[in-house]
Amino acid sequence: MTLNVLMLSTLFPDISRPTFGVFVERQARELVSRPEANVTVIAPVGLPPWPLSLARRYAPLHALPRREKWRELTVYRPTFPIIPKFGGRTNVWTMTRAILPLVKRLHAEKPFDVIDASFFFPDGPVAQRLSRALGIPYSVKARGADIHHWGSQRGTRKLLQRAGDGAAGLLAVSDAMRRSMVRMGMDQDKIRVHYTGVDLDTFEIADRAEAKAALDFDGPVVLCVGALIPRKGQDLLVRALPLLPDVTLLLAGQGQYRRHLENLAQELGVDRRLGFLGSVPHHKLPRIFAAADVMALPSASEGLANAWVEALACGTPIVISDVGGARELLDRPEAGQIVDRDPEAIAAAIRAILDNPPDREAVRAAALRFTWAANGDALLAHLQDIAATPR
Repeated sequence: MTLNVLMLSTLFPDISRPTFGVFVERQARELVSRPEANVTVIAPVGLPPWPLSLARRYAPLHALPRREKWRELTVYRPTFPIIPKFGGRTNVWTMTRAILPLVKRLHAEKPFDVIDASFFFPDGPVAQRLSRALGIPYSVKARGADIHHWGSQRGTRKLLQRAGDGAAGLLAVSDAMRRSMVRMGMDQDKIRVHYTGVDLDTFEIADRAEAKAALDFDGPVVLCVGALIPRKGQDLLVRALPLLPDVTLLLAGQGQYRRHLENLAQELGVDRRLGFLGSVPHHKLPRIFAAADVMALPSASEGLANAWVEALACGTPIVISDVGGARELLDRPEAGQIVDRDPEAIAAAIRAILDNPPDREAVRAAALRFTWAANGDALLAHLQDIAATPR
């Protein structure tokens, strides 16, 4: 019997944001590739009310088709109203009200068996309300900031707790994330650790010297892949640069924090050794990883970052902070180092790797258990269990 899955995700790629939630898309594609599953994706798009909606940055979102075939997936993109910077909690209500008619119509045409919410906020509380309306069970996956940030806010913490209580099953990207959920009061017996995947045929070892030459890089290169936001800790890497006089730091990602990082680099006199790559298309990341001697990401919080796993798959060791599933991933010394969120500690770890580079096959070995096939198998089994559980 085919399982009919409604996948709800506020983070899903579109033509204007091809790297936005690419890991959610990949997980959905893996699930739908199985004959036992039919998947319909609803990826709501938040837009502010007029006249704020007339701002140029929202034009690409207005232009998105409300229904399209995205690779192997049917994706609906209904819009819902948001209040930029202030709307967090209200997004649950406005999104539910906006998408419920569509969900009811689709359910009437071909009943869904289960709802799979890709994030805990706002997706989880919205899934809870859809579940009540349709009379079907739901699951929510915790990935990182959705728990660490929204779970710490007074206005949204209870919404997350209620969504966790009402779910038939829960997923966590790491065991560390599972423990964070339990500390919030969620039932540990309902939580299944569900690791991310990596395309090992795309993210693979390539000749580093050739990769550097192709990209016109010279000397030791430290790469950081992540949105330019304070939580990711790029400022700590910039502050570590004066202690690494021969190193070039490359930041792959975009965000409003860029101006701060540029100013900091100028103050420290390292601006000529800092490069901004912008938002790199996902399919181009392997060659960037191949050219890097180290991938560093000293985040304040993470679940289990895809960039960690992708770097390792390319044979590039990582320097990361002790957050999320860091200790679950770094199960061998060749894979990299876990450091304090301190510029001197970060610089020392990077220098140690540069002075004694590990065998790249040994680095890659740490990523071999993170396959999309394993991810898809686990997700299918999880959702089948939920759909079969009496309510």
